[in-house]
Amino acid sequence: MAEVMDPPGGDERIVDLKQALEERYLSYAISTITQRALPDARDGLKPVHRRILHAMRLLKLDPGQGYKKSARIVGDVIGKFHPHGDQSVYDALVRLAQDFAVRYPLVDGQGNFGSVDGDSAAAMRYTESRMTEVASRLLEAITEDAVDFRPNYDGEDEEPVVLPSNFPNLLANGSSGIAVGMATNIPPHNVAELCDASLHLLANPEATAKDLIRFVPGPDFPTGGILVDEPASTEQAYTTGRGSFRIRAKWEVEDNGRGTYNIVITEIPYGVQKSRLVEKIAELLLARRLPLLKDVRDESAEDIRLVLEPRARTVDAVLLMESMFKLTELETRFSLNMNVLDKGQIPRVMNLAEALRAWLNHRKDVLVRRSRYRLGQIEHRLEVLGGYLVAYLNLDEVIRIIREEDDPKAEMMAKWDLTEVQADAILNMRLRSLRKLEEFEIRTEFDKLTEEKTHIEAILGSEKKQWGIITTEVTDLRKAYGPDTKLGRRRTQFAAAPQTDLADIETAMIEREPITVILSQKGWIRALKGHNNDLATQSFKADDRLKIAFTCETTDKLLMLTTGGKVYTLGADKLPGGRGHGEPVRIMVDIEEGQDVVDLFIYRPGAKRLIASDIGNGFVVTEDDLIANTRKGKQVLNVSSPGEARLCVPAAGDMVAVMGQNRKLLIFPAAQLPEMNRGKGVRLQKYKDGGISDAKLFNAAEGLTWTDSSGRTYSKSMDELRDWVGDRAQAGRQPPTGFPRNNKFVG
Repeated sequence: MAEVMDPPGGDERIVDLKQALEERYLSYAISTITQRALPDARDGLKPVHRRILHAMRLLKLDPGQGYKKSARIVGDVIGKFHPHGDQSVYDALVRLAQDFAVRYPLVDGQGNFGSVDGDSAAAMRYTESRMTEVASRLLEAITEDAVDFRPNYDGEDEEPVVLPSNFPNLLANGSSGIAVGMATNIPPHNVAELCDASLHLLANPEATAKDLIRFVPGPDFPTGGILVDEPASTEQAYTTGRGSFRIRAKWEVEDNGRGTYNIVITEIPYGVQKSRLVEKIAELLLARRLPLLKDVRDESAEDIRLVLEPRARTVDAVLLMESMFKLTELETRFSLNMNVLDKGQIPRVMNLAEALRAWLNHRKDVLVRRSRYRLGQIEHRLEVLGGYLVAYLNLDEVIRIIREEDDPKAEMMAKWDLTEVQADAILNMRLRSLRKLEEFEIRTEFDKLTEEKTHIEAILGSEKKQWGIITTEVTDLRKAYGPDTKLGRRRTQFAAAPQTDLADIETAMIEREPITVILSQKGWIRALKGHNNDLATQSFKADDRLKIAFTCETTDKLLMLTTGGKVYTLGADKLPGGRGHGEPVRIMVDIEEGQDVVDLFIYRPGAKRLIASDIGNGFVVTEDDLIANTRKGKQVLNVSSPGEARLCVPAAGDMVAVMGQNRKLLIFPAAQLPEMNRGKGVRLQKYKDGGISDAKLFNAAEGLTWTDSSGRTYSKSMDELRDWVGDRAQAGRQPPTGFPRNNKFVG
């Protein structure tokens, strides 16, 4: 057995674990932020995309050239510049070719590159790629020292730090990514609009994001759709660099004749998979969450065509679509977080003006570097031409020196005062070039280059001229991708969302069915299907019995008053079914301890109610003010312990009849009651002992009616009730003969 050796001594060292973790995590975070997740503000690209385009340039995959296998491109990318998984690189390449994912594709793909349904692209060995015109603009003048290069990961090649980017790619194609502690999400925009905003920024350097919104009203997604945001929301998003955009599917009504119609969806929100969208709608149909919709069909071919068939010809198309927008991805929100790398190094959130200014400043740097590079070339060529002129004028002597002298270079430099560059140029000339040496041609080229040199020096010496050239470039870019071109035409439109009542939308999403609601004395509630239910056959728990029963529909809202003066809202569609004894209503809402249900009734918009406490205080309140939006309910009638709420009766009429537990009846004008939305109320009737038993509002022209325990109905005109008419807060008197002994208007 081999002997186990101890580790050599002296290699151990003590480190602070906290400090070591912080250093390593910070290093990882910075690497993720700068090398993977966030785009550069100048060219709008992440390193992987930049390396893909650079590799394609080296493979000479220009727009006019032939295609090459995607596998060849991916191999070059991971072998020379991006040592990561081949599938991740291919996925990035595929996305650059998808016209439904990228507004201005950078890769021209041949083969199966996926679909809007979410289908994957074919394997890289089957597909072929080359660059588009847009990609060529991003790489334009990269060989003219326009940008810096750095060694690749193994030091054998070089890669560009940033692309020259004669195209506002950051905003035009957008970007998204998740880094460590930060993320970015930028929607695509219309290039013509970005050019208009850039031209305004060039003419007005102090312009703000708010000034540029009239040129860039919102994103322009490759899949179209309709933006329904308020202008103020868009302004806030572009001013701060953070916000969101609300985008909806584009739809139209297709008439089928005989009063029937279908809804046809032709554009869906950006990033939504069509097949998954159809599946979701079908699931909601099966779950009976879309009662207004009968069927959904996908009739798409090259273009998107989703057909929605309404349940009936009477269904309102707008209401149907509003319910669809609420439940499905036919409406989505695209978050804006313009977090980018400023000058490729510092992550920060830019607004619209800052993002465009970063691109324009980069274009200025590229222009200056290209001009200096060209100037260096011209100066070198002028120097060479000077040597050629000497050679032309002394051709025989040059030939003699080359043939006879041991060091012709030094001899020529000494004889005609040539520079080393000129002497090398003469010595490196091919013999066939000697016949082309004509003084006129040399002097013509010399003068032309001298003129160009003067022009470039003027550009380098004037910032105004530099910005003028950039203005021309941006103008040319706008012409190439203007709104009248196929690629430049705006796809996403703007519209205001229809003003539809939220309650109508919620109601539309509930299947309308007749039900009978039953509430027991102990607070157990249930809903029986249909209206023709025999309540006598319904069973209850031991020591429990029927308290309230009425018919309604599943689309109704129910209001429930408790003894504490609180009103709760229940959805009729959410009530437990009629099997068994139902469920305690306390499970559905938060009724306070020690309180009980006083009344349960159907909410009628615009209707009014008289609400009163047991001691006879009350007021009129509209049912709209009784709606509670939470489980905790809404305090409407203020009562002090041991007092409690007692009544909540319909307030339809011009007279009020109040019956006390002391068996006294008082009638007074309804005008004497205040209308409030919350409070203690006013005194309805005066009592020495006991409190209120019942109340009823009626019209004086129709008289007061009541029903006794035998079901007989009594009716008294105002003339017959003259003795009971008084003012609010009076005591009243004994009721007319025949009034029920339980002191209720219904015996």
